[in-house]
Amino acid sequence: MAFATAADGAALYYEVHGAGGPPLLLLSGQSNSHRWWDAVRGGFETAFTTIVMDYRGTGSSDRPDTDTYSTPGFAQDALAVLDHAGIGRAHVYGTSMGGRVAQWLAARHPGRVGRLVLGCTSPGAPHGIERSAEVRRALAQPDAEAARRVLLDLMYTPAHTARHPGPFHTLGDPSMPGHARRRHLRASAAHDAWDALPGISAPTLVVHGSDDRFNPTANAPLLAGRIPGARLHLVPGGRHAYFEEFADQATPLVRDFLLEGDG
Repeated sequence: MAFATAADGAALYYEVHGAGGPPLLLLSGQSNSHRWWDAVRGGFETAFTTIVMDYRGTGSSDRPDTDTYSTPGFAQDALAVLDHAGIGRAHVYGTSMGGRVAQWLAARHPGRVGRLVLGCTSPGAPHGIERSAEVRRALAQPDAEAARRVLLDLMYTPAHTARHPGPFHTLGDPSMPGHARRRHLRASAAHDAWDALPGISAPTLVVHGSDDRFNPTANAPLLAGRIPGARLHLVPGGRHAYFEEFADQATPLVRDFLLEGDG
């Protein structure tokens, strides 16, 4: 457990775990802390040294109410964490907004990224596929509990939630102040890495749930087709949190891909 310092002085909380293998930076989704990875991080720690962090505005990191929230900015924050941890080069696995952040890391700092995994993410507007108006309306309804049930259904299949009543760490950091939550939303919505994607040189795997309506599955082939040499894998039946519900498939898939570069 430690704190790095961002370029603007913000304190960034992070943790390092694992048995001393190659470093793997895990980047979580929008408005979520490092706890996004709690259910699956252990599956990587036998092979990697994992680094998880709280974005500014989440968890134990600072929560400035300033215009410093953006996906390129989050990428710079992640570099500050790696620098503080003494890690020059790491594999990177980003899911949802974390995948958007990871795109900037790989495109702008190729020497810092070994292999890259982009999960349930998109290139951003205007070239990405946005969620439907129906889904947007359901998430924006004034009844907070009803909106939470919609989000839960977008993340997991009913069979999974019937077996696992929670708590769920992928539904947003409940400790976030309103200003940080709004700034995260705007940062993710403003993401557009389309022009930068062809410049990514890291070996890349794109993973997506086949039934993802929160970040539509059609974004996966867009990303894979835009990044030179990228591979694409769809997890059958997976929704947005495929990496957790289908961890028995997704974790070995990602682990094996990352280890190709360390064998």
